[in-house]
Amino acid sequence: MIGFVLLAGLLFAYLFISSKNSHELEIQKRKFDDSVAFVNAQKQAIAAKKDTSHTTVSADTSAGAKLFNGSEKTITVENEVLKITFTNKGAQAKSVQLKKYHSTDSSLVELQNSSTDYLAYPVNTENAKQKSTLTSDLFFNEANLEKKPDGTQVISYLVTIAPGETITHQYTLKPNSYLVDWNVQLTGADKLLTQNAFNLQWKLRAVQHEKYAKYERQQSQIIYLEDGGYDYNTLLNKTEKKFDKPLQWVSVKQQFFNTTLVAKNKFESGQIQWTHSATDDTTNLITQATANFNSKLPGTGTVNVPMQVYYGPNDYKILRNAGVTDMDKIINLGQGMYAFVRPINQFIIMPVFNFFKSFIGSYGLVIALLTIFIRLVTSPLVYTSYLSGAKMKALRPELDVLKKKFPDQQTFGMEQMKLFREVGVNPLGGCIPALLQIPIFFALYSLFNSSLALRGENFLWAKDLSTYDVIAKLPFSIPAFGDHISLFTITAVATSFLISIYNMNMTPDQSNPALKYMPYIFPFVLLFIFNSLPAALTWYYTVSNLITLMLQWVIQNYIIDHSKILAKLEENKKKPKTKSKWQERLEQMQETQKKVQDVKNKPRSR
Repeated sequence: MIGFVLLAGLLFAYLFISSKNSHELEIQKRKFDDSVAFVNAQKQAIAAKKDTSHTTVSADTSAGAKLFNGSEKTITVENEVLKITFTNKGAQAKSVQLKKYHSTDSSLVELQNSSTDYLAYPVNTENAKQKSTLTSDLFFNEANLEKKPDGTQVISYLVTIAPGETITHQYTLKPNSYLVDWNVQLTGADKLLTQNAFNLQWKLRAVQHEKYAKYERQQSQIIYLEDGGYDYNTLLNKTEKKFDKPLQWVSVKQQFFNTTLVAKNKFESGQIQWTHSATDDTTNLITQATANFNSKLPGTGTVNVPMQVYYGPNDYKILRNAGVTDMDKIINLGQGMYAFVRPINQFIIMPVFNFFKSFIGSYGLVIALLTIFIRLVTSPLVYTSYLSGAKMKALRPELDVLKKKFPDQQTFGMEQMKLFREVGVNPLGGCIPALLQIPIFFALYSLFNSSLALRGENFLWAKDLSTYDVIAKLPFSIPAFGDHISLFTITAVATSFLISIYNMNMTPDQSNPALKYMPYIFPFVLLFIFNSLPAALTWYYTVSNLITLMLQWVIQNYIIDHSKILAKLEENKKKPKTKSKWQERLEQMQETQKKVQDVKNKPRSR
């Protein structure tokens, strides 16, 4: 019972931490939209003034006209995994597509779109008046593409602001790599930058790529490595993060893909804000992030700012081998208060999972074999638990006698504990399987939500093991349950109910109301928790429950000898007993409670 309560409590705690009141989200979204609208209005006003000044400049020099009113030219480069279209306006990526992955509408996953996204920084374009312009508004010269013998492609853009003042953007794309090297070179940096401050602005709009936008939002995060320490923010919990310490990288992470900006020399400070639509599925917006990162550059004439941008999948192996510190932690294998399960995933579950996958094509069967492996590893402890349950069942006749002899619950409890101590039975031994499920369940919850391999994989009636299977859509939404019915949830809950009923028959004292109703309460709780979890997890739970039922039946009927258990219990009664300090305190507490109860029940004299 303690194990079940702990498991249910931790499940609810996890869901509570991972969600927030939708009304508050709407308020935050309105505040953010109002702020964006205000900033855009100010930018438009400034742009109008700049256009006037630019007109004057362009009338005098053709270079000024090309700087602000040039013609946009694009070039597309690609390797085995990425297809990137660059534009000379802002000398940046206009579109980034992942060639091996498709979105929910069957199009290629796109992680960058110039209509909403940019990476830019302000530079002084009219030094006499100290006016600045974002580089995203400048027209660079036509791209220079260099292809190296090893397949590396280098694209360079150059723009001349004034004599002796140039900006160069150089992008390097290596074969089979999702990581793009971006080097900014500023000649005359002391004039181009005010007080040598490099203030990078990043705007990114992440859109839906999975089947259910609501669930994708729940799994999306802002992740960063600040001062050598990894941390994250769930989209639903906060809308802003300020960085006061050296910042190495920031990632806008969706369920299976991420866009990560890496500063090789680290940013000194910064800030990122994000918002998202309401929690329903009526919009494809996952999050919209706006960030500012600041660095103080040397006061020399020419400086380099080396950076990298990762556009790609949340693949553990790829991120771990990317050469960026702790980038593999973008994948949620256990975070926050559940970080203790990350080593379980890294060193046990993932290697076993990958081993089975190396020779089995069906991920549903891989999960079933993984479940069998986990149960085999934990079987010694499970056997001890079942043995404890068999001892409790053997004591039932004696406990029934004690119940009749001591109808008072307090007295019966004391006598029951004495009996347990005499025969050497631990009444809490039967909760070991439930306690074991806690770290395993959360490890698999993190893994199955983050496993790119499960994305789009079908098994039986489930079309996608990485999200919940839907066999029926409801015409309405039930709080905490949703607007659908998951069949794997039904099988998991049904098998949990059978286990609870079986365990009830092993419980000696069934007069306790909590024990009477536990078989009904716990599966009912699971019904609400499991209905929106990945089909891979509810399938695992179903298989695990079936194995539990089989093991219980085999162990109780063919392995455990009940006559030998009774003989052992009788033998234990004859052995001298010593009380532990815990037992002494427990008996003292029971004695105190009994005295208090006797006083309450004693009739008052008139």
